[in-house]
Amino acid sequence: MKRTKNKQKPLIILTAGGTGGHVYPAEALAEELEARGYRLALITDARGKDNYKGKLGEISNIAVWSGGIVGKSKLFKLKSLFKTCIGIMQAGYVLIKDKPACVVGFGGYASFPASMAALLAGVDLVLHEQNSVMSRTNRFLSKYATLIAQSFKKTKFAPAGVKSVLTGMPVRANIVTVGEGSYPELGQKDKMQLLILGGSQGAKVFGEVVPEAVKNLDEKIRKRLKIFQQCRKGDEDLIAGAYAACGAEVEVKHFFDNMADLYSQTHLIISRAGASSVSEIAVAGVPSILVPLPIAADDHQTSNAQEIADAKAGLLIKQNEFTAEKLKAVLEDLFCNYDKLKQMSDRAKKAGIKDAAKRLADAIEKNILAKR
Repeated sequence: MKRTKNKQKPLIILTAGGTGGHVYPAEALAEELEARGYRLALITDARGKDNYKGKLGEISNIAVWSGGIVGKSKLFKLKSLFKTCIGIMQAGYVLIKDKPACVVGFGGYASFPASMAALLAGVDLVLHEQNSVMSRTNRFLSKYATLIAQSFKKTKFAPAGVKSVLTGMPVRANIVTVGEGSYPELGQKDKMQLLILGGSQGAKVFGEVVPEAVKNLDEKIRKRLKIFQQCRKGDEDLIAGAYAACGAEVEVKHFFDNMADLYSQTHLIISRAGASSVSEIAVAGVPSILVPLPIAADDHQTSNAQEIADAKAGLLIKQNEFTAEKLKAVLEDLFCNYDKLKQMSDRAKKAGIKDAAKRLADAIEKNILAKR
């Protein structure tokens, strides 16, 4: 296993995988811990091994078997259970061999084998919960964890009797830098930048509703729009075609690798309400229209979006109410009221916790490493 250069401090194993909501906070913590001189490794599943960029791509990646069981057939669940048991043994071997100071889990089924192995091997387990409703994986593990780090002040299903700290959601350093800057100006001739983020599933509804709403906007607004839309892979041409006759400047991609640059120039975001998206939007200080995924487990995206709505930093629109007619009215109201957008930006920055990675690293040092 390759190591970071500094071998004076102990090894910390991170475990995450799957969607960006679990991976991005792990990457942000890895940046912070490596800056403090800790040796790092990542236990993930086959989807993630050697596919990560940034800091997670620079540290040792170990793939173990894992499997999700929610909403699947009995046969699929049995196969997943078998794979998970194998994954626990694989992760356990790594923990016994490498003797980490602790394991930090970020939820999702990809993190379960290493987290469970930590409990069985007597290794301190730190769980980070990204959402305002604790995930089922973390809900099961949290009763036995050494420490729970929460992204929101109130976390539903968090167990009593286990030490917990409010750290916020670790956000990548370049996103934090965006929030330290100013909200982009919007003069009479400036472009109005609109960013649409569909999350890991691409949000098909955004590809249907947003182009229709834009097409019907007041011409003075429509011709000033500069739109960046993230969509499902394979839908790029279809969505770009839907915008073709609207007169706006549009770029449609499955994935944008310059998110910090986009955030810094964006006046308004339309997004799902996954924890990573909500936290990045808040820290970056971008006003938002949040449309929670209605089938998200325990409806956690609605709870996440409600935090932003309560802070008056964004609007929450349920998917069954997210129509072209309603969106048109909201866009015209906001783009004709720069002061309102600026106030939403300021409130977003106040709602976001920009030093979450530092807080989480501090909590690990204080509650785990200082007691070794």
